[in-house]
Amino acid sequence: MKSVRPIRVMQVIARMNVGGPAVLVADLMRNFDPDVVDAVLVTGFCDENESDYLDQVAKDVKAVRIPGLGRSISPFRDVNAFFLLVKEIRKFKPDLIHTHTAKAGVLGRIAGLLAAPSAKRVHTFHGHLLHGYFGKGKTKLVILVEKFLALITIRIIAIGISVKKDLVDAGIGTDSKYEVIFPGLQHLQVSSREAAKKSLGLEPNNTFLVYVGRLTQIKRPDRLLEIARYLNMNHPDSQILIAGAGELLGPIKNESEIEGLPMIFLGWRNDIDLILSAADIAILCSDNEGIPLTLIQASQAGLPIVSTDVGSVSDIVIDGVTGYLTEVSSEGLIQGIALLLKNPELRHTIGKAGEQRARDFFSSHSMVEHHQRLYSQSL
Repeated sequence: MKSVRPIRVMQVIARMNVGGPAVLVADLMRNFDPDVVDAVLVTGFCDENESDYLDQVAKDVKAVRIPGLGRSISPFRDVNAFFLLVKEIRKFKPDLIHTHTAKAGVLGRIAGLLAAPSAKRVHTFHGHLLHGYFGKGKTKLVILVEKFLALITIRIIAIGISVKKDLVDAGIGTDSKYEVIFPGLQHLQVSSREAAKKSLGLEPNNTFLVYVGRLTQIKRPDRLLEIARYLNMNHPDSQILIAGAGELLGPIKNESEIEGLPMIFLGWRNDIDLILSAADIAILCSDNEGIPLTLIQASQAGLPIVSTDVGSVSDIVIDGVTGYLTEVSSEGLIQGIALLLKNPELRHTIGKAGEQRARDFFSSHSMVEHHQRLYSQSL
């Protein structure tokens, strides 16, 4: 695998907001073999209502910041970001440009074509925008743009089997261009449930469901309210821990307080391992997902999972074995939760199966090795 000199790789991502793509990119930057990969990270700035993963957690990961590369769309700022990207590409002289997320995928690949035509272009779909984000017209435009970009991309990485299938079915690149690389995470530092509850100041005899993620429309946090109403009526000793924030935090929290629902809002946290250790069941209620890292972490902590069957969640959750995949509705989620709440032994069995699956398929070492091998093969 080793060459005369390391492969020069520029990682380009729109912003490193707290979430799956940022975690994976930071892990790659930390763990590349320096004899194999010489990498630089180029990213934008987070919006005001987002937490920056580089500032909050990955303080050891250095990055070149480009104004306008972030989430917000603005023709003037986007054009400016494009030319700043061109400048950084010419300065670094990469052998390969690896883009992540939609906006960076567009600007980064076209800038690469202009500034370094000989550099290979690789793009990772950490999910996609084909379901739940836009109306039919905008979705068709997204597909058209991605079809063109696939033509100038040597390899396309999908982080889950279902994500790849959706993209290929939409005509975005050929099957042979794709590589599925499951996300890999460092081992979770799990504490005893009793110690974790005590550390967080939680009621020792209560049962805790946990949701970790952004409180934004595509994640459907309104379903958490429905679940909390069910718990209030049927399981008064159960509560939902919510670790995350977003534009819907205020409305959801306000409604919860008005109704006196069993919901505990923790905000963004750096001690997710402690929160998962204190919990009994992990839940996800999204309309669309890639392959959510929070569910891998939940499996590492030995938690059974109840999730809507969207995106590549099924690569993590084997229905009936490591958790329950439900229809995309509050009712479906509640049915799965009800089964686990009334059977502690089932929770334990399913959680242990999930823990083993996380160990077998989602290691950080495997993910980094897979990327390095793909880079070498692409050149």
